[in-house]
Amino acid sequence: MKIDKGLTHFQMGIKQIEQLDSVLQKNPDLKGVAFVGRSNVGKSSLINSLFGKKTARTSKTPGRTREINIFSFEIKDPKNLNKEYPPFLLFDLPGYGFAEVSKAMAKNWDMLMGEFFANIPDTVAIINIQDARRPDQKVDQEFHQFLKDQPLRTILALNKTDKLKTQKERSVLQKQAKLLKSNYDWVEEFYLVSAETKDGVDKLENSIISHCLSCLE
Repeated sequence: MKIDKGLTHFQMGIKQIEQLDSVLQKNPDLKGVAFVGRSNVGKSSLINSLFGKKTARTSKTPGRTREINIFSFEIKDPKNLNKEYPPFLLFDLPGYGFAEVSKAMAKNWDMLMGEFFANIPDTVAIINIQDARRPDQKVDQEFHQFLKDQPLRTILALNKTDKLKTQKERSVLQKQAKLLKSNYDWVEEFYLVSAETKDGVDKLENSIISHCLSCLE
């Protein structure tokens, strides 16, 4: 099973709570995944690795994207191309922390994200992206303190593992990952990935596919 990288399509961008409420009310059976992470952890690059080039807009300035971008995507079985599954949804959420935005925009983000996580169904898995070089930052911890009280399936992916050049750095990451698994006991799955080299991306893709198809049962 694979995510068809040629069939990911932008649906809409949401900036206001009223827009989000309308989408959730009209689509109570949403199925898919939502990507969220601290600004500048390579979230957009990882999304593009999984769902196709240029799916998510990348920016050198952290925190530029201040809206929820929604895409549809499809899953295909290369061994049985006649088998069809309904489209699923990808929610690309704005980055949290260190965003170069005004206080008014930050307040709107808080309200928009609060509404999203309070009302999104558990058929949408949350994929939290963190930087493998600097995981579990204060803003990550604050996000997870909020997230752990939500009845949502959560997956944690530590991205940019290709930036760890020495054995010492990789050893430190392994210890940090082990500690995170202990501290974040509400997180169901952990992955070490690199959007740049594609290491571990296939495992994360399989997890996404497994979640989506389980929602159809």
